Amino acid sequence: MKENDIKINIPVNKEVLEKEVLEASDIKPFVFKQKEIKRHYQNTKIPTKVFALGGLEEIGKNTYAIEYDQEIILIDAGVKFPDATMLGVSAVIPDYSYLKENESKIKALFITHGHEDHIGGIHYLVQQVKIPVIFAPSLAAALIRDRLKEYKITDKTVVKEYLSDDVWKSANFRVTFAALNHSIPDAFGILVETPNGNIFSTGDYKFDWSPLGHYAELNKLAAMGDKGIELLLSDSTNAEVEGYTPGERSIIDNIDKLFLKAKGRIFITTFASNVHRIQYIIETAKKYNRKILILGRSVERIIKIIREMGHLKINDKQFIKVNDIGKYQPNEIMIISTGSQGEPMAALSRIANGKHLQISVIPGDTIIFSSSPIPGNKADVERLINKLTRVGAKVIESNSSNKIHTSGHASQEEQKLLFSLLRPHYFMPMHGEFRMLKKHVETAESVNLLPGHGFVLANGDQLELLRGKAQIGKRIDADAIYVDGKDMTGQASNVIRERDILSSDGLIAVVVSIDSQTNKLLSQPKIISRGSFYVRESGNIIGESINIVTNAMLEVLNSSKPTFGAMKQAIKASLSPYIFKTKKRNPLIIPVILNQKSKIPQNPKK
Repeated sequence: MKENDIKINIPVNKEVLEKEVLEASDIKPFVFKQKEIKRHYQNTKIPTKVFALGGLEEIGKNTYAIEYDQEIILIDAGVKFPDATMLGVSAVIPDYSYLKENESKIKALFITHGHEDHIGGIHYLVQQVKIPVIFAPSLAAALIRDRLKEYKITDKTVVKEYLSDDVWKSANFRVTFAALNHSIPDAFGILVETPNGNIFSTGDYKFDWSPLGHYAELNKLAAMGDKGIELLLSDSTNAEVEGYTPGERSIIDNIDKLFLKAKGRIFITTFASNVHRIQYIIETAKKYNRKILILGRSVERIIKIIREMGHLKINDKQFIKVNDIGKYQPNEIMIISTGSQGEPMAALSRIANGKHLQISVIPGDTIIFSSSPIPGNKADVERLINKLTRVGAKVIESNSSNKIHTSGHASQEEQKLLFSLLRPHYFMPMHGEFRMLKKHVETAESVNLLPGHGFVLANGDQLELLRGKAQIGKRIDADAIYVDGKDMTGQASNVIRERDILSSDGLIAVVVSIDSQTNKLLSQPKIISRGSFYVRESGNIIGESINIVTNAMLEVLNSSKPTFGAMKQAIKASLSPYIFKTKKRNPLIIPVILNQKSKIPQNPKK
């Protein structure tokens, strides 16, 4: 031991030391707890039912219903646009059968905002179901009235505008509103107070801290949360996207820079309903002394309406007709066109394919896609861009280094903010594919949703709320209805299914000749295959098919009621299993019954 070292013996209580170490290791950070929500329910035995006719496990067709006893209110009535496989189909809408059966219960339809996937089904709905009144924000109301006028059905319903502080009441419901941000002006969330708790539907939303339009009413959302939200229905489109959705103002600034760089004509395509962006694009064109040409009915319609409402103050002289395009230099022209999703009949697609009568792409043209492909359209958009590039255009898309488009939907951090404000008891994600709905529930549980309180449902599933408990109830019909032209009977749905079968499994025509007076087969059945299997190499299958059809026909002809319907059904029921067993196909089987008189030899003259 060195001279300066001092050794001090301190008595240590081993048990006390161990206790102190244990307590120190068990120290937890302070956790702030929000004030507990006292939820209130009426003393009722009748559940509040919530269900979607469209908008679950899909993008588009948003149509939601809230039912209590003898009252139903609807939130949105959207349409879904057909994809490339739905040839001849103009729109996809929900099955309104349940609403027809319960028409007397319907009190009102409330609209969250003016996008087609939320209002595009209204003119189909009101032709089938009596809707007493439609409440919508000002821009959405103008778009709805214009569509009803176009279809000459303005007498079918009444359209009324609502403001942020308006209140609507019925015997069992009380409805109020909260402004939210989206890619179209006048977007609102809707609060529905029911005997079994309050229900909030966001519609489509995001939080933009420097919006081009109104600000989101966060104070209202927080107040609603304090009051107690029993069930939240929330937009799931960007549920898989991390972070925050960029604001709209930065996108406008980036588009402005592209105008500076462009030496020739500028084509720009975006969603027709992205009113804020179209408004600023037109004002940017005016800033750089470019004349504006509008191509596409949907863009023409939205610009006409926003000009009438005073949202766009541009002189008529700034716009030109397509026939006047040759009067100006290329750097004096800006063209707003439909076709951001690669739609084959849109103006931009016809230009790319050389099928537009007045306009074609010339070297030096700049074509700006201020949009992103919606699910299912990516391949169509890529084909369109390839065609435009091939004919000499400079195509500019939105990407991480060149942001000229932003979503109108909340990403994960904004979704977390919404849950922090509203603190719902139960959650039903809406407007998204299945994976998006599922991810949205996971995000909610990471904030404050209790495990098991998130319901990933499909169209037609009913969620029943009763005095603080939620459970899945009885399903209702909610199939997609394909609209072919003006037909809304659902017959087009059968046509689409048959087209699908023809594309994958082909068809088999079975031609049978009979004498209905004697109930006899006049000849051997004939089997004709198209797109199902190769006939020349399937002699055994053809022979066995003829035997199967012959036996089935004889059984019907010898029965007490040998009708043509029974014959066709017998042919299908007997032949279909055999074809699937041998060829693993389910072709469309078309029976053709030829009714002829048998040739009875006459007695020779004596």
